[in-house]
Amino acid sequence: MKSVILAGGLGTRIRDVANNIPKPMVAIGQHPIIWHIMKTYAHFDVKDFIVCLGYMGDLIKDYFINYAYKQNDFTVNLANRNIFCYGESAENWNVTLVDTGHKSLTGCRVFRVKKYLEKDDIFMLTYGDGVGNVDLNKALDFHTTHGRILTVTGACPASRFGELEVDGCRVVSFNEKPLRGSSCVSAGFFICNKRIFDYLRDDENLALEGEPFYNLVKDREVMVFRHDGFWQPMDVSRDYQFLNALWNNGKAPWKVWA
Repeated sequence: MKSVILAGGLGTRIRDVANNIPKPMVAIGQHPIIWHIMKTYAHFDVKDFIVCLGYMGDLIKDYFINYAYKQNDFTVNLANRNIFCYGESAENWNVTLVDTGHKSLTGCRVFRVKKYLEKDDIFMLTYGDGVGNVDLNKALDFHTTHGRILTVTGACPASRFGELEVDGCRVVSFNEKPLRGSSCVSAGFFICNKRIFDYLRDDENLALEGEPFYNLVKDREVMVFRHDGFWQPMDVSRDYQFLNALWNNGKAPWKVWA
């Protein structure tokens, strides 16, 4: 099973945290958020990744090319430039890094990695900027049972606004951060049948969340896997601070690995 990670966006809303790296490389603790996402997938034995690169993609390439050297001691022979790395990589991952265009939108990026998925009837797909404790085994079982093209993980995050219940002009109750129990948002963590490529094309203006999703819904090919656990995107600096506080205090719910 492969997982495609969308990691090519501009990340303009989080530039106040780091304006010299792509958003998937913004760190939670000692590691970039893309590492946290991949650790979650690897926990469920999904260790073959296809990373869709775009904005500042060379920095993501450099991270993975030098990953073993950053994690271990090594000896370099300056005459012949041979490098010997001591120890083994902590991660048994296969990572394919694909330049899918500097300005391409998500639908185009997925289409441009099609050739790396030709042998796969089903693959997973997620964004490079959100973490959660989604049970990917249960999501996959759900997907294979219903037989549709796309499974979307639906989460019901806490509202950022206090909820007032009023009677006329009188407040009768207040809930500081209510859960939207009946309204789900897409948390990423998609599971796709390869027939999804019938809905995509090589058009850099094609957003996965636009025309392709609309047509898939119209054709009754989308099912939702309800996730009632933790999920949090890292869109703005407030999210960055929140996720780092959880990690640094040893209270990161998405850390499902040992």
